[in-house]
Amino acid sequence: MSDWRIEYELIDRNISRSDTVRRTAAFHKSKWSRDAVERTTVVLGVSRTVPANERKELQKCASGTFTVSADKVGAIQQPVADAVQKILGKSIAEYSQIRIDLTGRVSLLTGATDDGTKYSEFHFGAGESSIIRMVMEIEVAPENSLVLIEEIENGLHPVATVRLVEYLIEVADRKAIQTIFTTHSNDALLPLPPEAIWASINGNVFQGKLDISSLRAITGQIEAQLAVFCEDDFAAAWIRSMLRARANIQIEQIEVHAMAGDGTAVTINRHHNLNPATRFPSVCIIDGDSRQDESGPNKVYRLPGECPEAYVFDRVLEAESTSARLAIRLSQPFAEASLLIERLREIRRTNRDPHVLFSQVGEVLGFIPIESVQEAFFTTWGEAYPDEASEVTNNICALLPAEVVDFPGGLKEHK
Repeated sequence: MSDWRIEYELIDRNISRSDTVRRTAAFHKSKWSRDAVERTTVVLGVSRTVPANERKELQKCASGTFTVSADKVGAIQQPVADAVQKILGKSIAEYSQIRIDLTGRVSLLTGATDDGTKYSEFHFGAGESSIIRMVMEIEVAPENSLVLIEEIENGLHPVATVRLVEYLIEVADRKAIQTIFTTHSNDALLPLPPEAIWASINGNVFQGKLDISSLRAITGQIEAQLAVFCEDDFAAAWIRSMLRARANIQIEQIEVHAMAGDGTAVTINRHHNLNPATRFPSVCIIDGDSRQDESGPNKVYRLPGECPEAYVFDRVLEAESTSARLAIRLSQPFAEASLLIERLREIRRTNRDPHVLFSQVGEVLGFIPIESVQEAFFTTWGEAYPDEASEVTNNICALLPAEVVDFPGGLKEHK
């Protein structure tokens, strides 16, 4: 970290009643130089998931002769028990904490089965132990504390990871506590708004929600020949369907990534193409109603229509000649194709949010998965409007090497 310099600002009403407080920290001559404000900091590193039998301070507890007096055993505080129950999905009302040393800094947890059988932390899962200990530290931290968590998903089930982040959001509101955590898990990002997510890529920092797997494409760690960045999962599924419909394209050479926002998609695409270390190009496909600028030189193009969900849905209903094939793709009787179209039109008339159109169709037709409904519409739309599909895929395929598309049935055939 030689020659690092960090500038930041924060709010401390004890120092300034009306403005932010600006501070700097620099790392010169192998040590930090800083003028920091007083703030409680809770650091929760990856060591929290080390099993109890591997922690040196608990080795003496593993002995068969280990005993404690009753006054060293205390119940888990109710706020902690309530929070942990919501995260783990089970009650810890019968759990206890044993103070091992005089200061209370070293402790051993105990649990209980549904029938009341007691067991020690040596038999806990690493995730269960870390959740309880994290919540215990956070609940006793004063207001305005800073909590730092390394690899928040370590040892946790994906559902528990989501619930833990939801807990941190609740604590931020209740105690004005700020939490910063690192992660490689999409689950940890699900509850967060885009402005709370930052990705560090090759020394550059980007704000906004993105799929963790897309980082491999952004940093050039994939073997594909082209990366496509778009706004959301629906756009990504639509683009993949268009590409699959083109004959003889080596689809495995293209990776499509949803970036959860048009601004993020455009920024990541620009950075990717400007990065001299990048081994393959990228293209950005934004929604028709995006306020981002379309630009051929910057490889930013638009999907047809405005709202993609409404556009695909409405255009398929307009193409009445495709109703029979749509019915079959939606697992409906061929003979009832016209009835199906009427039911779809009724859904459209009463729909208030186009983003839920396809889930509504799935429910009405017998709980068909939304992915199946979308694919049925994508395929039908592509058959009815091949020119519109080609306009999108031509911009993508034009960036592919000749050996990927320059053969019978490939790009030349569709131009």
